Amino acid sequence: MNMQSHEVDYKIIGHDIQLVEIELDPQETVVAEAGAMMYMEDGIAFETKMGDGSNPSQGFMGKLLQAGARVLTGESLFLTHFTNQGFGKKNVSFSAPYPGTIVPIELNQFGGRIIVQKDAFLCAALGTKVSITLNKRIGAGFFGGEGFILQKLEGDGRAFVHAGGTVVEKQLNNETIRVDTGCIVGFEDSINYNIEQAGGLKSMVFGREGMFLATLQGTGKVWLQSMPISKLIQAVAPQGKNIRKESSGLLDNFLQD
Repeated sequence: MNMQSHEVDYKIIGHDIQLVEIELDPQETVVAEAGAMMYMEDGIAFETKMGDGSNPSQGFMGKLLQAGARVLTGESLFLTHFTNQGFGKKNVSFSAPYPGTIVPIELNQFGGRIIVQKDAFLCAALGTKVSITLNKRIGAGFFGGEGFILQKLEGDGRAFVHAGGTVVEKQLNNETIRVDTGCIVGFEDSINYNIEQAGGLKSMVFGREGMFLATLQGTGKVWLQSMPISKLIQAVAPQGKNIRKESSGLLDNFLQD
């Protein structure tokens, strides 16, 4: 049986590359992705565990299966648990992995469950279950690799996800929107998600919008990001190539002289 989530307070600091500072009362715990911690105050102890701790009675095999499923998302086998073992309130902070926005989500406001991109989860109050979910449409597996394996966050407390660039929140009311597969941060479990072909052959070859788009349909909230990590890498990579060319050119001139 899943436990009730700890009630943690927080504040988000920064603009372009944000961090979230979480205030823990004595014996309160927050669970985070390995390597996300930026700083913590004296009195906070941390322990790397196999599993999110949402089910205290879960046996070793259950934890092993849960951890193994996380490997499919490209994340670490382990999550890090930070607990205030001191007296009085203590702070621990977690930083975003690349420029963007940290989004706090009150899970109890969304039926206790949301679906997010596989790399979106940053941290959450202890009691939050972090698992994976596979898109039921086989087309998503073949054509929409960014959205085939997703993460499911379940609980009644606060969870924090990271988005690249600017975040746009949309409330769908029995509506449909089509989105670049990488630009989805998350959506309510009530939203139907699928991958569709993006127009005709000419558009697919010359449109530079991607061959396939994600379709989000139904009633519920959707979170979108303006700069997913895939687009950030594409934008930076050409500059990196030019720098290497310029460097080699200068070196060649020097050797020729």
